[in-house]
Order: sequence, then structure tokens, then C-alpha cells
Amino acid sequence: SVVKDHNIFSKTLNNTSSTMKLSLAITSLAASLSATSAFTVQPSYNMPARSSVVLDASRAALKKASRGKWSESRGIVEGAPATTGSGAGLMKNDEGLEYVKLSNGGASAEVYLYGGVVTSYKDAEGVEYIAVRPDAKMDGSKPISGGLSHCWPQFGPGEIQQHGFARNVNWTVKSMTDTSVELEMAPSDYTKEMWDKEFLCTFSVELEADQLKTNMIVNNVGSEEAFDFQAALHSYFTVSSLDKLEITGSFEGKEFLNKLVGDAGEMQTEDRSAITISEEYDRVYKGVNDPVLKDAGTGKALNVMNEKGWEDTVIWNPYGNEGMGYNNFVCVESVKFDPVTLDAGASWEGVLVLKPESL
Repeated sequence: SVVKDHNIFSKTLNNTSSTMKLSLAITSLAASLSATSAFTVQPSYNMPARSSVVLDASRAALKKASRGKWSESRGIVEGAPATTGSGAGLMKNDEGLEYVKLSNGGASAEVYLYGGVVTSYKDAEGVEYIAVRPDAKMDGSKPISGGLSHCWPQFGPGEIQQHGFARNVNWTVKSMTDTSVELEMAPSDYTKEMWDKEFLCTFSVELEADQLKTNMIVNNVGSEEAFDFQAALHSYFTVSSLDKLEITGSFEGKEFLNKLVGDAGEMQTEDRSAITISEEYDRVYKGVNDPVLKDAGTGKALNVMNEKGWEDTVIWNPYGNEGMGYNNFVCVESVKFDPVTLDAGASWEGVLVLKPESL
């Protein structure tokens, strides 16, 4: 598996006795305030009450400031303008992260700029198909645990950080309509520190009346040097409960890597036509890219249609982990496991379509 994670200031002044000096002081104050950053925080010299609430609030402020610095280093700026409302458009969550809401009739989707991740897809009946874990951080302090999460340019552990960096940088909106959005990720100081390659990634999401289509394009915009990468959508899908779920597709008879056996995993052969989950799972099915999630609890099936680029499937579930909400999601990941060598001027494309239907 290849595949890779944002700031504050202050001022004071004195009063004088005469009217002339007061006027000058006010003028000076206005000039100082106009020169101060929008992110300046004025210090308070009021003595705090002796209570744990105040102390906890102080700790919370420090944590928030630390998260803010972490987020800003990755291109996430608090206070950026966004459209709010219940329809389609650019919006903010309660933690200040921007996302694009798409709407098509009764269907809807949400795509966060942070990580370029689709965190919701509901059909016209209001059935949700994409899961976000209950322990997910939605404030930019770490990658969002859920959605169609990008693993790029590395999948899993390797030479750079786990799963690469695409999931913990801010993507920019290239274009947007009520039913579609195109995001872009380019190199930054943060990405160059770990992977100094001339790339440009675009990720488009199109909400149709009966399906959701995504398209990941990786461009080598350099003039000479080729680079290698892995790619995956670490997709979290909602399930009513694991005992109501089965996953079908061309699994039977295929070899897979069971990563939970031994130190380096073990190659095994799948003898089932329908996979059910009753234990912890981390399995790589190379050459399988047609999974269907069938949920008897909702009466719905979700076709995971990997139409281009995504050649392999990983199934992952932290069975028994209540904090992660293991019983209400399964990761069925669209993966390009073998590294892609992309020559200068070339591009790679991965197309995923999610199409629900009734059982």
C-alpha cells in the first residue's frame, strides 16, 4: 500500500487627563487596530475566577490555537468567507471547515475541501451511503476518519507518512455547480518537504439523480522527471449493522493478502461468493474491483463501480472497536495497489461510480 497532515498576536494603550491628549490617543488607537492582523487575539488582564471551568477553557483555547497553527500550515485558514444555507453551495461546519454541498432533486452529497473528501452521499429517498466515524475530527486537526478518503501518493506505510498527504491538505475549488464540484491539489511547501515532485491532482464529484460519480486525475506537469505513486480511495460505507451486510463481487477463487496473519501477512484464497464480517478485517484483493454492498437492514444495495484506474479492493473493519463505531461501517476501498510510473507530461485517471438500488 502507498501512498501522507495549521496561527495568533497582541497590543495595549494608556489614557491621559487632557482632552487634547485623549483625542490623540483615540487617533493612535484607530491606526494600531487597522494595522493589526484579523487573527490578533487581545490579551485579557482580568483575574480568572478560581474554577475548573476557567482552567479547562484556557486549555481548550491553547489546544484550539495549536490546531489552528497545524491547519494553517496546510492551507486551512479560519475566517475564510463561505456561503451558508440549506441548499447547494460552499458552506462551513460547526468547527469552521469548508465543504461543498451538492443537490440534485432529493439526492445530496457533501465534499470537504480539507482532504478533498466526500463525507456524505444520500439518494433521493434520503438513505445515507457514506460513513464518518464517531471519533472523527472535523476541525482540521487530523485527517477526517471517514468518507471517500484519499490515500496519495502512498497507500499505507512507506517512505513518507502513512497514506501520503492528500487527505490532510486543503484542496482548492476549481469549479462548482449545484450538482458538481472540481477540486485541485498542487504542491506546497508542506508537500515538498516529504515528496518534491511536479504534480497536479484534480478530483471531481458529480451528483446525478441516481448515482454519484468521482474522477481522480493525476498529472505529471514536469518536463523531464517521471515519478511513481500509489493511489486509493479509503472508502467508508454506512451499514445498518455488520450482521445485516454481505459483500458480493468476483471474490470467489481469488487470492488475497490477509494482513492480520503473521508479521507480514499471508496470501490466502477466498472460497466465498459473498463476504460477511464477524472478525477484524484487513484484506487486499488484487484484481477485484466490482464489489456490491448488500444491506438487509436498509433493503439497499450499493454498487461500487470502479470504471477506470482502480484495479483492486481492500476490505477493512476494526471489528469490536466501539469507539470507532465498527458495527455501522465497512471500508471497501478502491485501490491502485501496484505503483504507477508517470512520465513527464503524462496523466493517470481513476473513475469510481456509486450506484444504489433496492434489494
